Amino acid sequence: MTMVLLGGIRASSLLFQRLLWDVVPAPIGFFERTLFGKLLNHFSKETDTVDVDIPDKIRSLLIYIFGLLEVILVVTVATPLLLGNVLVLAAALCAVLSKAHLSAGLVGFSVSAALQVTQTIQWAVRSWTDLESSIVSVERMKDYVQTPKEAPWRLPTCAARPPWPHGGQIEFQNFGLRYHPELPLAIRGVSFKIHAGEKVGIVGRTGAGKSSLAGGLLRLLEAAEGGIWIDGVPIAHVGLHTLRSRVTVIPQDPTLFPGSLRMNLDMLNEHTDEAIWEALETVQLRAVVASLPGQLQYECAEQGHNLSVGQKQLLCLARALLRKTQILILDEATAAVDPGTELQMQAALGSWFARCTVLLIAHRLRSVMDCARILVMDKGQVAESGSPAQLLAQKGLFYRLAQESGLV
Repeated sequence: MTMVLLGGIRASSLLFQRLLWDVVPAPIGFFERTLFGKLLNHFSKETDTVDVDIPDKIRSLLIYIFGLLEVILVVTVATPLLLGNVLVLAAALCAVLSKAHLSAGLVGFSVSAALQVTQTIQWAVRSWTDLESSIVSVERMKDYVQTPKEAPWRLPTCAARPPWPHGGQIEFQNFGLRYHPELPLAIRGVSFKIHAGEKVGIVGRTGAGKSSLAGGLLRLLEAAEGGIWIDGVPIAHVGLHTLRSRVTVIPQDPTLFPGSLRMNLDMLNEHTDEAIWEALETVQLRAVVASLPGQLQYECAEQGHNLSVGQKQLLCLARALLRKTQILILDEATAAVDPGTELQMQAALGSWFARCTVLLIAHRLRSVMDCARILVMDKGQVAESGSPAQLLAQKGLFYRLAQESGLV
C-alpha cells in the first residue's frame, strides 16, 4: 500500500508539471478563449483527484482483489475438486464429495470463506467503477498536451547580438496577421518605418487594428505574412524572452500584484532605492509614496485596489522608466485616467524617453497631437501617415476623427 501512495504522489507531481508546461507557453489567444474557471479547475480539482482520490481507490481495489484471491485460495486448498453463490455451492458440494478425508472444521472454514465472495466481488466492482470515473481527471489534464505553443522562449542561435536594440528603429514590411487560422486577416499589407527615437502616435476607430500592431511587435500573434524588423534584425529570428525583455508596454489596465510597492516597481530586485525614488520623482509620485505608511514597503492590495487608477498607471510608468528599454509601447494607457494624470504622463514621456522610440496607441486624439508623426489605421491598414498638421490639412480620416473629438 505504501508503494501505491508513493507512486500516486509521483504520478500526480509529473502530471501537474506536464500540465503547467503545456499551459504556460500557450499563446495569448488561448487564455482569451479559455475560461479562467476551467483552467483553475484543472489545476485544483483535477489535480486533487489524481493526488488523493485515485491512489485511495487503487488501494481499495487491491484490497478487494487480494481478499478475493485469498478466498479462492482457501476454497481451492480446502476442497481441491473446485468458482459469489456458485463458489459457495462448489465449496459445499466439494466438501460433501470429499467428506471421507476432510475434517468438519476445515469444511466450515472453506464454506464460511466462500460466503464472503459475493460481498467482496461487489465492492471490487464498485472500486473499479470509481477508479474508472476518477481516471477521467488524468485524461482532462493530458488534453492540454495538444494546446498550441508560442515560439521558443530562447533560441540557441539568436539573430540579435547585445546590445540590441541599440537604436530602436522599427520597420513593418507588408505585415499581416490573423487571430485564428480560420479568420480573415485582421491586419494586411502594413508597411512603414519608425526611426530610432521617434515618437509615433497610432489612432483609429475601434477595431481598426491599432492594438494588433503592438501584439505583432511583441509576437503575441505571429505574422501571417510579411515581417517586422528592429534595428535591421527580423524579430521572427529572436527568442521571445530576448524580444519582450527589450520592449516595455504600458497597457490600458494597469497591473499591480499583492506585495510591497518596491516589489511591484522592481520585481527582480535589480535597482537601488535611489533609482526607484528617482523614477517616482519623474512621474511626480515621490510625495505621494513618501506619505504612505512604510513608503516603498507599503503593501498593495490585490490588483492595487487601495490605490487610485491614476496612481496605478503612474506606478506602471515608473516601472517602465526603471527598465530603460529602447522601445516603449503605450496601448491606450491614458484612456482611463483623468486629464491631470495624462499631463503627468506626457511630461514624463517628454523628459525621460526623449531618446526612446515611443509608440503611442491612443483613443483620445489630444494625446497624440504632440507626436512627430501619426499613423491612422482603418480596416487593418494604414490609411494616413504624417504630422498632425499635415493630416489636418488633408481633411481626410484624421480630420474627421478630430472633428468628432472637438479638436477642430
